[in-house]
Amino acid sequence: MQTNKPKTYVSEINVTPLVDVMLVLLIIFMVAAPMMKEGMKVDLPEAEARALQTESQDLSITIRSDRTLDINGSVVEMDRLGPILAQIKEERNIRGVFLQADKSVPYGTVVQVMSLLRSTGLNELNLVTQPPGKK
Repeated sequence: MQTNKPKTYVSEINVTPLVDVMLVLLIIFMVAAPMMKEGMKVDLPEAEARALQTESQDLSITIRSDRTLDINGSVVEMDRLGPILAQIKEERNIRGVFLQADKSVPYGTVVQVMSLLRSTGLNELNLVTQPPGKK
């Protein structure tokens, strides 16, 4: 004999499977995120750009192949670059900084100079390059 019981519906949402899926996705993204920061080796295209208009107040910093620094023609030690840039910024109304580095200079040295420029408040940075095919 069967009894006819009325059907009852469960009106609650079971969130356990949702939480399990979200935790698995979180772990996947945590493992994959650092791998996405690695760069790919790319041969960058050569491009031509029009020359920038320079002003007399602009500052020119050169990093030579032997890693010596030159500010507008004056040789400066890397240790003294930060204080000298801060002093120049206070004394003159500098609109921009032109940074040129020999291609044999390690990237870390260029980034170190760029970091010093930013820390002194000189944020308008122009990287000087040579047009393709010109020596």
